[in-house]
Amino acid sequence: MARPAAVPSEEKVRIVLSVLAGEVTVAEAARRANVSEQSVGNWKRQFLEAGRSGLMAGKSEPSTREQQLAAEIEDLTQALGEAHLQARVWKKSAQRRLGPSRTSR
Repeated sequence: MARPAAVPSEEKVRIVLSVLAGEVTVAEAARRANVSEQSVGNWKRQFLEAGRSGLMAGKSEPSTREQQLAAEIEDLTQALGEAHLQARVWKKSAQRRLGPSRTSR
């Protein structure tokens, strides 16, 4: 027997939300989508687990991506500070060698 075509994720979300809202039963949703009740149950469980982890993480810990971005910001801020200091040193060195500029009077 051939395996049924994969259900797009948007359709899975719509099905799970209709089950959670009580609009249809798991059996009705499975029959309409031409999948097993177990599939709909798995989608529902996965959906709820993903939501739970999102709520549990909340604002207590930054995500891995946020941690990466914070580290990158720190690196770039340090590099900018170093470049600024280097530019100041070059400018002062040039002023000592060339003397005061006419526009600085």
